[in-house]
Amino acid sequence: MSEHSVVEAKNNLSDLIDRALKGEAVVITRHGKPMVELKAVQPLPRRITEADIEWLRARRVARKDGEDAGSLVSRMRDEDWR
Repeated sequence: MSEHSVVEAKNNLSDLIDRALKGEAVVITRHGKPMVELKAVQPLPRRITEADIEWLRARRVARKDGEDAGSLVSRMRDEDWR
C-alpha cells in the first residue's frame, strides 16, 4: 500500500490511477490521516443480445421426461434430503 498526500495525488494523479489499475492499494491522506483509497472499478457485465439468446436456443438440451425447469427445481427443493 502506498500513501500520498492530497498535493502529491494532485500532481501525480495519472500515475496513481495506473498503479491502482495494476492492483496496488493507493491511499490519499490529509494531514497524515488516510481519507480516500483509489481502486479499479470492476467492468460492467456486457448486455445480453438477441444473438446470445439464439446461441442458447441452438444449444438447449430438452429433458426426455418433458419436465420443465421450474417443476424440476420445485421437486428438488421439496424432496426430503435427509
